[in-house]
Amino acid sequence: MAGTPIRLLLADDHPVVREGLAGMLAGEPDLEVVGAADDGAQAVALAAELRPDVVLMDLRMPGTDGVAATGRITRELPGIRVLILTTYDTDTDIVRAVEAGAAGYLLKDTPRAELAAAVRAAARGETVLAPPVAAKLVTRMRAPARDPLSPRETQVLGLVARGMTNAEIGRELYIGEATVKTHLLRAFAKLGVDDRTAAVTAAMEQGLLPRPGQ
Repeated sequence: MAGTPIRLLLADDHPVVREGLAGMLAGEPDLEVVGAADDGAQAVALAAELRPDVVLMDLRMPGTDGVAATGRITRELPGIRVLILTTYDTDTDIVRAVEAGAAGYLLKDTPRAELAAAVRAAARGETVLAPPVAAKLVTRMRAPARDPLSPRETQVLGLVARGMTNAEIGRELYIGEATVKTHLLRAFAKLGVDDRTAAVTAAMEQGLLPRPGQ
């Protein structure tokens, strides 16, 4: 209804960021911050309790991250819109967030007026993307799809991530060192990288390998 403020929930693991966002948006008469969460799990719980119109969600938080929290909120509380607000703009992060149901993806250097306008747009049911994010999505859509890694290629990369050499991987899997190299080269081509470290990093970003500590 006209005159009813848009209710906002902030989710970020840094207190300074939460306080800064609350202060930044306090000057907008049609926006009201009704709660703040310091991780994804708390964001889901507060969203269910407070029923905000929009959640401003950080992407990377300890425990339940922003993508997982976004997925739960959009599934369990479909009337609530989630806007990702993060410093990260990698292709993988963007696609994961969009696939989880995020209504938009903004970067933390977004000016106050643009951030407030994005919140209003999200509350109206519109999709909001920062220009660099939109450009990355368009580029990704135009790029030819790569073949997925085979189970063996994924297995070899998992052993690389554990710090094993080609010879050690060969002994572990009972295959020749040359075969290990072949699997790695095929994985490099599919991931669009040219070395072991980049391959492991790309596989983790795409969710093919667990990140350290997971």
